[in-house]
Order: sequence, then C-alpha cells, then structure tokens
Amino acid sequence: MKYLVVSDNHGNRDCLIDIENKWQNKVDYMFHCGDSELDPFDNIWEVYNVVKGNCDYDSEYQVKKVIDTGQDVVFLTHGHLFNVNVAMEHLLSSAKEAGANIVLYGHTHKLGVEKRQGILFLNPGSISQPRGRFSHLKTYAIIEHRTDGIHVDYYNEQHEVQPDLSFFFPNDK
Repeated sequence: MKYLVVSDNHGNRDCLIDIENKWQNKVDYMFHCGDSELDPFDNIWEVYNVVKGNCDYDSEYQVKKVIDTGQDVVFLTHGHLFNVNVAMEHLLSSAKEAGANIVLYGHTHKLGVEKRQGILFLNPGSISQPRGRFSHLKTYAIIEHRTDGIHVDYYNEQHEVQPDLSFFFPNDK
C-alpha cells in the first residue's frame, strides 16, 4: 500500500491540485491532515481523505477519522485537540483505542516520523508554511507499506524526493 500525506496548505488550493495531478493513480490513498482553509464541499475532497484543523471553521469537517485500508488502520487527525505541541501520549492512547498502526497528523508544521509502541506516527510538515528545523522546506510525505516494513519519503513542493528525509521501519517481530 502506498499513502500520500499532506497538511497545512492554509488556503493554497493550487498546491493540492498539483500534488493530486502528480500522484493520482500512483498511490492508494491520499490523506490531508487539516488546516486546508477550503470549503468542506470542495470537489478536491473526492480525492483526499481530510480532517478538520484549528483553522478549518466549518463543522462539516470531522476532527478525526479511522480508515481501514485493508493492510493498515490509519488514524487521521490534525493534532491540535491531542496537544501534539506538548506530548504524544493522548494521541498514542487514542490510536491504540482505535486499533491503528499508522497515525497521521499535522498542526505543528514540523515534519517528523517515528515509531512508538508498534505504531507509526507521521507529520508531513506543511506544504505552504513549514516551521522548525526544516522551515525552508515545504513538504509532503509518501508512506509505502511493503512486506519488509514501512518506507517513508518526504518530497518538496516540486515533487523531488529529499534523500536526507527517507526512513525505513522494519516490521515488528
């Protein structure tokens, strides 16, 4: 399975269309972790699974989704309601409760990926307003779950893989 993950475009619809045009039919799922600032009825959400961010004010957005892809159970949220700027325990406990093995979140605008207690946590960074160590780099991520484990690659807005931001997590034994 191959998943594309993007977040925090803050009103920049064109970058989402560009990503869609590049990756549609090349990935199995496209996820958006919130703060799109787009209308919840925008036809772009026919392609992306999306959740509500703290800058998405319409109540039509859901604050979290659990999506069973057949290979993985993905917990999708923005992160602001889980206090991800401070700690990951609330998000970890909610993911466990949902039976998820992958957690996708945004909010911090800081890219990052790690595995905790057998669960992959991924923040794709921000495609429009990155912060932190990689504040110069607008990013999204591709997760590929293969038989040997989970491969993660980060891409810039020109769809170029960032070699220093490629990660591998072997399957748990």
